[in-house]
Order: sequence, then structure tokens, then C-alpha cells
Amino acid sequence: MNSTEPVAVDSLYREDQFYVGVTVNLLLNKPKGVSQSGFSGGMHLGFIRDMPINKKRNVAIGLGLGYSLNVYNQNLFIDEEEGTGGSIFTALDGVDYNTNRFTIHLIEAPFELRWRTSTPQTHKFYRIYTGIKMGYMSAFNSNFKQRGNQVKQTKVDELNRWRVGTTFTFGWNTFNFHFYYSLNPLFNNNATIQGEPVGLNTVKIGLMFYIL
Repeated sequence: MNSTEPVAVDSLYREDQFYVGVTVNLLLNKPKGVSQSGFSGGMHLGFIRDMPINKKRNVAIGLGLGYSLNVYNQNLFIDEEEGTGGSIFTALDGVDYNTNRFTIHLIEAPFELRWRTSTPQTHKFYRIYTGIKMGYMSAFNSNFKQRGNQVKQTKVDELNRWRVGTTFTFGWNTFNFHFYYSLNPLFNNNATIQGEPVGLNTVKIGLMFYIL
């Protein structure tokens, strides 16, 4: 005589509380002469507290904390003015160089409204998550290299270190497409090239992976 043990169902389950993501990073609203070159990418990881708000637990609010590393290869050169310590911004048109990139480290707090087709019995489901991501730029490095010369800048007063962006993630099971657009520019109005604001809004497009 065969017997089977009943499977316990967690009626108070939560979903997708750890995340790891990889993205391609783009710069929009660039001033004249500024362009991206080569590959620019990002790595993102963190924890989101999943808080279901309906009886089926397929609608939830997510609030979390994470870390984001982003690299932007482009031709915007940042130098320091002697005496004042102010920043000078120049587009490297016609200049021969090996490397010119920004490396940005962010501490982020995502806030999401989450919808999914999950049930207590399965962790494979469709999901749509959208929300706002607040961030603080904990470190910035501008690195310019050419033969016999290297210029690094880490203290740039014209940076908008507080970052605000919208996020949208959708997918099924393991693979989920992720989109981020910054609502405020990377540099404030004091950063200019020949009187034109440097600006630069960031866009991140890639894949997001979730773990319970």
C-alpha cells in the first residue's frame, strides 16, 4: 500500500527578494561633440523586501537596498583648473587617446510596485515590476589615458551625486528584461562646454535575475 505525505503550502510566501543584474549603459542628452565609444556596462545587486498587498499575494510593494557599479566609455574629458580647483569639461574631438571613462559606484534604494502570476506551488511565473530607484553616488572616477599622460579626477563638484530614476522589469522565470532611465542629469548646471550644459541622462538596459 502506497502512501504520500502532503506537501506543505506556504500561504504567506514572498517572491524575488534578492536580485543580480547586468546592463548596457547609455548616455542621453549629450552636448555637441560628446559621444560614447566602446562598451559601457553595469553590474547591480541587492535585496528587496517583498510585501504582498492582496490576498492572492500576486501584487506587492518592494522596498530594498542595493549596490550598482557602472562604467561609461566616452570622450568627455574632465580636467581641473589650476588655482580655483574648478572642473573644466572638454570634448576630445580629434584627440588621440587610449582610454577615457567614468566609473561610478552607487548605493541604491529601489521602490517597486510588483505584479506576477506566482502561486505558493511554483516559482516560475510572469512578472512586471515598475518603480523608482533612489541612489547616492558613493564614488566617482574619471580616468583619461594617452601615451605618456594620465589624468584622474575623483572630486567633481558639478556632479549630481543624488540619483533618481524610473525602472521597469518584465519577464518569465529566470530571464527578465530590465530598463532604467535617470530623471536627473549626471552633472548640474555648473558643468558646461562652451556655454552648453553637459547634462547627461543615463539609461541602463539589460537582464535582471531574482532569487527568493
